[in-house]
Amino acid sequence: MTRPSRISRVAILSQLRQAATKGDRAALTLAIDQMKTWAYSPRYWQKYLQLLTHPMARLVDLTVIKQGDKIAHQKGWVKPKRGPRKPKPAPGRARRARRGTRPAVSAQPSLFPEF
Repeated sequence: MTRPSRISRVAILSQLRQAATKGDRAALTLAIDQMKTWAYSPRYWQKYLQLLTHPMARLVDLTVIKQGDKIAHQKGWVKPKRGPRKPKPAPGRARRARRGTRPAVSAQPSLFPEF
């Protein structure tokens, strides 16, 4: 029978919060070590990817560990593709002209004199 991990998502996130609010380097080091344990072990990949839904954990992964995207790629998980962007509305009479608009580009003198 396999022993359950003694590292929990709640413990890692509380250590990250403590490091963020109090500037506690020991808590940050401990949280990073525990995250590395999960990130480098295929046994805990599912838990690690669930942990990465939290913004602070994602930041640590992006800057220090850099495993989340590698794991997702190895597992074949792909983000859903975004749909096409909505087209911008055509400018019409509904818009007001700005005060003090810039002069047209052709009205500006050239910076490079012709020889």
